[in-house]
Amino acid sequence: MAGVDVIAVQSREEMQAFIDLPWTVYQADANWIPPIKAHLARLLNPGEHPFWRQARRELFLARRGRQVVGRIAALVDEGYRRYQGEKMGGWGFFECLQDPEAAGALFVQAESWARRQGAEFLRGPLNPSLNYEAGLLVQGFEARPTLMMTYNPPYYLDLVRFSGFRKEKDLLAYHFSLEHEPPAWTYDVGRRLLEKEAVTIRRMEPKRFEEEVRLLTDIYNDSWAHNWGFSPITLEESREMVRELLPVAEPDLAFFILHRNEPVGVCIIIPDLNPLLRRFNGKLGLSALIKRHLYWKEITGLRGLIFGVKEQYRQMGLPLAAFYHLLAVVERNPQYRYVELGWNLEDNDAINRLYEEGGLRPSKRYRLYRKALQ
Repeated sequence: MAGVDVIAVQSREEMQAFIDLPWTVYQADANWIPPIKAHLARLLNPGEHPFWRQARRELFLARRGRQVVGRIAALVDEGYRRYQGEKMGGWGFFECLQDPEAAGALFVQAESWARRQGAEFLRGPLNPSLNYEAGLLVQGFEARPTLMMTYNPPYYLDLVRFSGFRKEKDLLAYHFSLEHEPPAWTYDVGRRLLEKEAVTIRRMEPKRFEEEVRLLTDIYNDSWAHNWGFSPITLEESREMVRELLPVAEPDLAFFILHRNEPVGVCIIIPDLNPLLRRFNGKLGLSALIKRHLYWKEITGLRGLIFGVKEQYRQMGLPLAAFYHLLAVVERNPQYRYVELGWNLEDNDAINRLYEEGGLRPSKRYRLYRKALQ
């Protein structure tokens, strides 16, 4: 067997190999959902995606002879460093065949690059931060992922551990199906809140795009300000996200929660498009539009992407008002049979307890790993 060679991605061909590798890793995995290649290429492009205006990265490929067997991104997020006061380096976009030697060589290169950037420890996977996809799947391999959630083979856990990384934090997802009957009090509290004139819900308005983006950014950053691992999302990143999501969102499920007409919470729940993405197989174009038209009926669920309430309003039960609104919308749209809620930090006791008192249990668990850099 040829030895492992790790190179930094420099040419267009190497970048294409970086993007294409998952089709080799997951070729026999029925649960894997192919990403849209053009979207991934944009996300990784420092000249195009706004995340990189305050971050930098290096991409690496592992090869055995002419075969690409692994990939990784090493990154430094200066926005995170300023906000948290930690000299963190990150790793993400990791994919690898069941090849411990190749995985180890990739992590060595990522660690070396991060150390040269002044990092004192390495955390991951971050694709490229907690404001995007993050975490290694460690529980829930039997089900396909929902939209914008990570997925990986079980053997990745060993590849990461063998490279010296240890658990730092778990992220939890909760699965709510329409067959589930939450306690009656959850409906009652949500209904009573919305019957009061003080609490209202209004849709996001695409015609007020810039205003809505600024409002979302403000509430999002206030809501997560004290969360572990958080760094504020920029206005440009919010604009990018809203521009991508609003066209596919259910109009009544992208909304603000208002208290006395002041927006104090935000919620974006989007259709779980992954059955369509499987059919697209990484490509957008005329055929994708035709497939969307033909197979939209395969979209039977939703993904709770964003939910946040400003800190000073968190004791008012506003998540229950949003839940009551969600159920009312779903009742009018019988196509939707489930909602995946999350992710949540494993020690976010307030929201996790609320879910579990409602009869839900974590359906999937994702792990962030850490390694000190000597």
